[in-house]
Amino acid sequence: MQGRPQATSHPPKRSLPPELEVGLHVNGVERRVVLRPWTTLLDALREHLDLTGTKKGCDHGQCGACTVLIDGRRVLSCLTLAVMKDGAEITTIEGLAQNGELHPLQTAFIAHDGFQCGYCTPGQICSAAGLIAEGRAKTSDEIRELMSGNICRCGCYPNILAAIEAVMQGAET
Repeated sequence: MQGRPQATSHPPKRSLPPELEVGLHVNGVERRVVLRPWTTLLDALREHLDLTGTKKGCDHGQCGACTVLIDGRRVLSCLTLAVMKDGAEITTIEGLAQNGELHPLQTAFIAHDGFQCGYCTPGQICSAAGLIAEGRAKTSDEIRELMSGNICRCGCYPNILAAIEAVMQGAET
């Protein structure tokens, strides 16, 4: 009887790419973090900077819970590599309030009951802030369309719309 053939060599071991130092300007503060190149901005914010207001919902860019503002524009942080935003101006829900005062959208969401469980609220508010800054939405239908990437499983859409409209009209409550 013949023995089993012996493997003569093993495939070479591959090493992981080195971690990279990234400078993220988050909520007005320059932060340096060391990350693997594949780390998403969402994971960098939550796991490396302890900014847990931005939520991980679907992790596929389909729910909007991870929405933050990058250079004033709405971005899904679960689909954005942190290394690609080195030096960018990033605003999370924690950075919207200024000098101890809530952002007008935060106040309006409270006044209009724009949340129930609250899980989607940070992404909804950041997305609404970007929407208002874009200046494209003029009607309720346009707001609905441009906010359609932010899902609320509790169904608070009429109240979210009312809060956004109130801020767009200059009244938070």
